[in-house]
Formats: sequence, C-alpha cells, structure tokens
Amino acid sequence: MADETTTGQAKGTAGFLLEMGMLKRAKRSGWWIAGVKDPETIAEHSFRTGVIGSVLAMMEGADPAKVALLCLFHDTQETRVSDIPHIGRRYLDAASNEKVTADQLADAHPAVRTGVQRVVDEYENGDSLEVICAHDADKLECLVQAVEYREQGCSNVQNWIDSSLSKLKTASAQALAEATLSMTSVEWQQTYLR
Repeated sequence: MADETTTGQAKGTAGFLLEMGMLKRAKRSGWWIAGVKDPETIAEHSFRTGVIGSVLAMMEGADPAKVALLCLFHDTQETRVSDIPHIGRRYLDAASNEKVTADQLADAHPAVRTGVQRVVDEYENGDSLEVICAHDADKLECLVQAVEYREQGCSNVQNWIDSSLSKLKTASAQALAEATLSMTSVEWQQTYLR
C-alpha cells in the first residue's frame, strides 16, 4: 500500500499529465489575427516542432533526442497562460515559463519536477546547439504551417513567414525553409506517385 507522500506525488504527477491534455484542445490564437478560422492546437504545433527539431539536430550534428525533448516541453506552460500572440505580449506581463512550470509541477514526483524544470530552463536560457535547433524548429514549424494556411486560402500569413524566416539561425533550418517555400504542401506525394 502506498504511503500518503507517494499517493500525493502520484496525484500531482497525474494532474500534470491531465493538464497537458488541454494542449490538445487549445488553439494557437495568433493565427486568428491572420484570419485563420480554425488554427491548429498547441499540441499539434508541439508535435511537428519535435519532429522538425529532431531532423534539424540530425542535420546539424546535435542530439536529436534532446532537441525533441526540448521541443516537446517548449509550450506546455500555455495551459495556464494561453497562447499569447506576439502583438499581445507588448501589453501583458506574464509569468516566466520557468515559473509557470514550477507551479504546474509543485506536487509532482520530485524526479519529474526536477527533470521537466531542467528541460524548460534549458530551452528558455540555454545556448547549446540543441537549444538553437529547438528554437529554429519552433520558428520553422510556424513557417511550414503558414505555407499550409496560405494554400488553404488565408492570404494574411506572409508576415508570419517573413518573421519566422528572419529568426532562423542554423544553415539547415534556413535550407529547409527555402525548400518549403518552393513547394506545395502535397508535393511530397510525388515521390510515391511516380
């Protein structure tokens, strides 16, 4: 039988996992400004960011697993503070992602609390190649998503494309962005349809 501390830590950790489910329902609100009626969720963005980050890490000689982990947790705080578009950030003083993460994990198992906090702190404050790849992945995912929305008829996404492109640091991210901008979102199918 579990003692009170173990039960409390299990509930605190399970609570964090349940809270993460909100990311599957919460929309990325910045796209509404561009006129996208039904934008992707934060979880959908985080998933592809993780895939992109892993690929960038492979191309740049960084640790793909570490980059994927950084990407996976990069927006988990948005369950508490929402997805604040860049235009809104100039008017709000939100808690740091490190502070939100600490609150989210206050009752979790100590190893989980320490581990996730370390990942978030590294993403927010680190300067390793893995962190650079993770940040590039976040921006590149936004660019890819903007290209897809543009194809769906949303013509107000060029600012997102330009902004994302200008923030990419690695040569691999820049090359993938340029390739993305020269393709359609379904062009990948041609490989299999030949």
